[in-house]
Amino acid sequence: ILLEANGRALVTDFGLAKFMDAAAMTMTGNIVGTPTYMSPEQASGQSALVAEPSDVYSLGAVLYHLLTGRPPFIADSPMQLAVQVLEHDPPNPTLFSPRLDRDLEMIVLKSIQKPPDLRYADAKEMASDLLAYLNDEPIRARSGKFAHVIARLFRETHHAAVLENWGLLWIWHSLVLLFVCLATEALHWSSVQNRWVYAALWIFGLSGWAMVFWALRRRMGPVTFVERQIAHLWGASLLAIASLTPLEWIMHLKPLTLSPMLGVVSAILFIAKAGILAGVFYVQAACLLVTSYLMAVLPDYAHTIFGIVSALCFFVPGVKYYRLKQP
Repeated sequence: ILLEANGRALVTDFGLAKFMDAAAMTMTGNIVGTPTYMSPEQASGQSALVAEPSDVYSLGAVLYHLLTGRPPFIADSPMQLAVQVLEHDPPNPTLFSPRLDRDLEMIVLKSIQKPPDLRYADAKEMASDLLAYLNDEPIRARSGKFAHVIARLFRETHHAAVLENWGLLWIWHSLVLLFVCLATEALHWSSVQNRWVYAALWIFGLSGWAMVFWALRRRMGPVTFVERQIAHLWGASLLAIASLTPLEWIMHLKPLTLSPMLGVVSAILFIAKAGILAGVFYVQAACLLVTSYLMAVLPDYAHTIFGIVSALCFFVPGVKYYRLKQP
């Protein structure tokens, strides 16, 4: 951005990337852009996602700087700056410019939303809203605010890309879960009263599959930091499930009395996944929480119900991300 003597701003390289070899850009996956003003999709190296909304983000970041005297994010190194662009929300402009008009602030914040679909579609649409603001007319940034909140709640995070590594594995995981649940139900209907038989089925069955799961995952390539976090969450859920049988024994409860807690533990796990990977997993969490109540009301069919619901919670996204990974 160059300034003329009269203060007029000139954008000298707007859209320059369109003249570059698109194939070369997508093959390297390099981060291209000025770090302070680059969009999240640029900061993550996802050049295939760079489009007009990326230019809108950069314009919004420049406007943020003009109105507040500082860029949206400040860091000591380009790497720290990229992390902030990807993971943090910028401070509201009114924190630095208290007299800033609320409508103008909303225009700025809409233009620098992390999901591209929540920004203005292009610079023309953003300019239209700025013109409406100057003419004291209603701005588009104010409309559909509730829809934007919902969209942000259920959107994928930049970590969601790791799910493409798990697509097929989650399909297999759903089948393992269904098998363990149906086997438990069969033992229950056969009047098996030895609680440790059920414990062995769940502890050794699921922990054994967990080792196979991660062995298969490692064969696909390096395991990312986020995947290690999910692995710890999975391990914590297995520990919680393994604790149910000893608790029943200590409390002198019949075998499988605490089985509805399976739904609660699984719901908590999906809530964590929703925050880390994709907000859509809140739907799975809600379904599993409802399932825990159904299990309490229908104890004779508890594990069949849980098996079907939990299997679907993994199978459906597994198929989705498996297809996304296919060429």
